[in-house]
Amino acid sequence: MRGEVTTCGSRALAATAPAKDDAEVVRRLRTAGCALVGRTSLHELAYGVTGVNAWSGTPINPYYPQLIPGGSSSGSAAAVAAGLVDFAIGTDTGGSIRLPAACCGVVGLKPTFGRVSRVGAVPAQSSLDCVGPFARSVAMIEQAMAIIAPDWFTFAPPSARVGWVDAQSDPALSRRLRQVVGRYFEAVPLPLTGLADAMDAGLTIIGRETFAAFGKLLQSNLLGLDVHQRLSRAAEITDEDIAQAEGVRARFTAQVDAALEHVEALAMPALPRIPPTLHEAADPAQVVQLTANCRPFNLSGHPALVLPMGEHQGRPIALQLVGRRGEDERLCALARDIDLFLPETINDR
Repeated sequence: MRGEVTTCGSRALAATAPAKDDAEVVRRLRTAGCALVGRTSLHELAYGVTGVNAWSGTPINPYYPQLIPGGSSSGSAAAVAAGLVDFAIGTDTGGSIRLPAACCGVVGLKPTFGRVSRVGAVPAQSSLDCVGPFARSVAMIEQAMAIIAPDWFTFAPPSARVGWVDAQSDPALSRRLRQVVGRYFEAVPLPLTGLADAMDAGLTIIGRETFAAFGKLLQSNLLGLDVHQRLSRAAEITDEDIAQAEGVRARFTAQVDAALEHVEALAMPALPRIPPTLHEAADPAQVVQLTANCRPFNLSGHPALVLPMGEHQGRPIALQLVGRRGEDERLCALARDIDLFLPETINDR
């Protein structure tokens, strides 16, 4: 934002000069007359999945304060869940919109890679990162996209045949969401065998690209411990690792494209298990796999929408729908009439 310092939630960037210009997405918001009411916290350098930030503060998950808000775009999800704004903007490089949306019980869209301009975003270069919106309804997601994606158009609801992907999710959670899907769509089982490899390849590529952008900050000794350790490990990623990951990207993208030739969208649990508490998230082993169902679609570039679907064991659960590349409108239209179980709706029952 013009005139403001972009800290990326990091003390190591607190002394950065104020921005001279707005990012392209901010310019579009201003031009449309949006009231920009605040800037939100995030996981430091957008390089983490919990949203916990000891320097800038960890946003409170409004309806589930004992749980993580999710990262990296934690504050944006929390602001929407709290009703402070109609919609909020986040970025998603490995699940950083969809995971906080699932944790806070709101809707989140990772658009097709490149659909929303990243000009002025940090980091400047990324082959995974997408700018997208959070809201409390699919209709508001569509309104937000009409502002930030200038070629957006309204699409009539398409055919309701989807492919159900079990992924590597908690069986009870998967069964619960599979039943929900069956109420709205003709759902056919559809294996997607490349998910695990795509998860690993996405981690490799995000590591190399994040180190290229922020590796120099390791010398400052101002980074949080989790980000410092993760960046240090990213320094060890080799060119051969990247070549192998790019091979996985090509194969997985082709696999998803082929699967979507037969169904309107892929459906699966947004998270492989229920969100952890803040205490549980202190153990890295408890959070490393939270993006297992989200991260692969950053690698492939397909649009992915997360919808709140109630609770399981007292914690929020969410459905992820994945559409064809470039057909974000069809994906949103598919979800437009699904009954969303927002936290306030759940708590009123």
